[in-house]
Amino acid sequence: MATMTDVARRAGVSVSTVSYVLTGTRPISEATRERVLAAMAELDYQPNAMARGLASRRSNIVGLLLPLTGRGLGATETAFVTGATEAARQAGYHLMLCSVGTDDSDELQTLATQRLLDGFLVMEVQLTDRRVDLLRRLQAPFVLIGRTEDAAGLACVDIDFEQTVDDAVAHLVGLGHRTLAYVNHSEASLASGYGPARRTAAAFEAAVRRHGVEGLMVPSDDTATSGRQAIRRAREQSPELTGVLVMNENAALGILTELRESGLDVPGDISVVSMVTSEVVADLASPALTAMTSPGAALGAAATRVLLKRLGEHDTSTYQELLPCVLEVRGTSAEARKH
Repeated sequence: MATMTDVARRAGVSVSTVSYVLTGTRPISEATRERVLAAMAELDYQPNAMARGLASRRSNIVGLLLPLTGRGLGATETAFVTGATEAARQAGYHLMLCSVGTDDSDELQTLATQRLLDGFLVMEVQLTDRRVDLLRRLQAPFVLIGRTEDAAGLACVDIDFEQTVDDAVAHLVGLGHRTLAYVNHSEASLASGYGPARRTAAAFEAAVRRHGVEGLMVPSDDTATSGRQAIRRAREQSPELTGVLVMNENAALGILTELRESGLDVPGDISVVSMVTSEVVADLASPALTAMTSPGAALGAAATRVLLKRLGEHDTSTYQELLPCVLEVRGTSAEARKH
């Protein structure tokens, strides 16, 4: 593989001159520039991405801030990442996954000030998110996959949680269910201001009130065991319960197991709708989960396109795009049993 030294030797110039031709940091005569480019073509020299980006002060790399906190990527999260990665690739960019949460200010400051990354996509957004404040202060370009409480001046691409919850409640109410439970994310997520947990809690309260049915919310950690505990608490607090919404894929699997081991039929006795769920997870369950299918790949791609457009146009205006989840009826929802 040819090196910069090989190009310099073939063109009869110094290595620094080859570098200047690549980066544009110093003026080079047209004749010298043509000689260097001809040598590159003859040797099939491929400059690295960082060298190519120096001239425009761009690395062609964007960072995806996704705090993993000791857990792996689930199927739904993977769809977000896949969509963002493919949209970046199509535009000639690379995407770097950075496990940076709201408490990782020092790490984020290092990433933003080193200028290795042209911009950032921010996931797992809290209503008050310190990453947003820091990126604003550093004047680093970014787009949220999510929304803060005050989104003025921000670019946000998010799930339309209000519409998604209302559609899920309407589905169960249309099947005759009058007493519903919502198994949300954990108490800690709610307390920290995690956007999806807080928005869906408010949306569920509004939806049951609008549809004139009874509703109960129960938090659950992101485990099957917690899902089992949550549905037990819900049934204890509301014995007439016949419909369940769940915003927690691992908990959903635990709920199905607990109901089955309690001698209850799904969907004969209790219907279950899983929200913001990937098709992969829904089809793995037994019975297959009726779900509000997450637009994860489309959302990740849309956020990436918005970020790259803003980079190209130096746009800092307010932008918001909301994508709904789509109801897919499978094997866990049916008409409420008449008593």
